[in-house]
Amino acid sequence: MTFLEEWKQFSQARIGLKRSGGSISTKDMLKFRLDHARARDAVLLSPNFPSLLENLNVLGKEKKLPALFVESRVQSKEEYLLRPDLGRRLSQDSLGKLQKLGGEFDLVLIGVDGLSAKAIDDNLIPFLKILMEEMNQTSLRIGPLVLSKWGRVAIGDEIGEVLNAKISIVVIGERPGLSSADSLGVYITYKPQVGKTDESRNCISNIRPDGFVFESAAKKTKYLVKESMLRKLSGVELKDEMPPEFLLQSKDKNQIPDSH
Repeated sequence: MTFLEEWKQFSQARIGLKRSGGSISTKDMLKFRLDHARARDAVLLSPNFPSLLENLNVLGKEKKLPALFVESRVQSKEEYLLRPDLGRRLSQDSLGKLQKLGGEFDLVLIGVDGLSAKAIDDNLIPFLKILMEEMNQTSLRIGPLVLSKWGRVAIGDEIGEVLNAKISIVVIGERPGLSSADSLGVYITYKPQVGKTDESRNCISNIRPDGFVFESAAKKTKYLVKESMLRKLSGVELKDEMPPEFLLQSKDKNQIPDSH
């Protein structure tokens, strides 16, 4: 095994590409174009919201958690890409729906399409299933399961504030790269309210089968939530001191999370 072949086992990055003169090989060029098309599709297409909502209802049935579909103030995909501010706030209709379900909750779980329909379609339900199994081992009171269309991370602040949740957990489709179009990101915010900014959140990214695997990401999320509840804060003031032994190792690579 050559040095480059060994490196390729640990990364999906385009390293050691074959060349013919001044150009890369036809095979690598076609692979690049395919990955580029997948990344564009992930951004421009829409998730299957009816199917996702149905599966959320199944997930919440045991704990009698209602599943709710909401929308941001965005009116089109083009507007979503051009006006991030509108994606941070709920539409008036959605605001009214949530106000009817307000109570006192420790946390609320929110799925958001974000910038990858593929990530939400393929990975949201499998990840939430594992995450809820972890959360069910705690005594935390979980609020309604929320699914948001055309939302940004900060839409979780308004959702959490309206539902009166101590913590909001936003699971969102991340901006796709040329080697990964299906990554989820998790954003944890203590005392969510409109106007919170990104330094107030803890982030876990690259959640997907070929990245930071669901089981490890769920354990990391539970740890950060418990620490956030204990210390009554989140973001840059909440240091991640979780021992690395929780990471699931595979035969082919060490999977290392991107969290801060």
